[in-house]
Amino acid sequence: MTKIKNCLQRCLLPSIQGRGRGGGLLFTLSLFTMILLSCSQESVPTYDTSQTGLDIWVGTSGGAVYESVSYNYSYSYDDGTLTFYAQINGLPVDYDRTFRMEPLGEYADEVRATMRQEDYVVRANTIGGTYKIHFNTQALPDPSLFSEEDGIVEFRMVPNDVFNIGTEGHQQFTVIMKNYLAKPDNWDAVPPSQTLFIYEPLSKYFGSFSRVKYQFMIQVLGLIDFNIRASMGSLPNYDEETNTISAPYALQLKYKMQSALSEYNATHDTPLTDEYGYEVVF
Repeated sequence: MTKIKNCLQRCLLPSIQGRGRGGGLLFTLSLFTMILLSCSQESVPTYDTSQTGLDIWVGTSGGAVYESVSYNYSYSYDDGTLTFYAQINGLPVDYDRTFRMEPLGEYADEVRATMRQEDYVVRANTIGGTYKIHFNTQALPDPSLFSEEDGIVEFRMVPNDVFNIGTEGHQQFTVIMKNYLAKPDNWDAVPPSQTLFIYEPLSKYFGSFSRVKYQFMIQVLGLIDFNIRASMGSLPNYDEETNTISAPYALQLKYKMQSALSEYNATHDTPLTDEYGYEVVF
């Protein structure tokens, strides 16, 4: 409305003052219509979609932002992933746009050596999505890195021709890098805290402990520090609240590990070998 008022003051009022009441009125009405159309067109906003900001964060896809997350190299024998989210703070476009991620900080070079370099894609007509950073544990320059002291690494989007950094609080995220794996207390024997129920040690189903074996199990099963209970009663095979599985389900997981190990050995030049130099078996 302000633009229309300015147009009227600038163009219409001088016309009224400078003409008679007859033909001048017709001219003025025509001019008024043209001015309205012109002002209306000027008031329509336009957006430059050639470049926009890209928000990134760790948390949930619904937008919850965590202050930091942890990544433990020991939870994967070779390839592991870290999930993050990205969303544009502009308008979608009808073509794909790509971006890359990079680590920052004291341990940036060491972590970069383990990262898979890849282009992440914001698909045409979308505003973002869920993405993963891939790490290879075997590519750590020093296998003992982060095993005694955690490393703090910041990750950010690398600005490019189509994306700028995002809004404040969504420009980078913090990852606490770890690389240690403790032997579970219930691997060789049932701890005293479980004597009131019929629990079984992990060794009954998965054999002797090694760090490599446990890494491989976590990678295949997605379970960490779980318990095995002989009878679960009415509970499902896996009780997420207590991180407990039933004995029959443990047997199924043993067979699953045997199958995964056979597949691994068939697709690698050497069989899976633990830190003591022995071939891993289940």
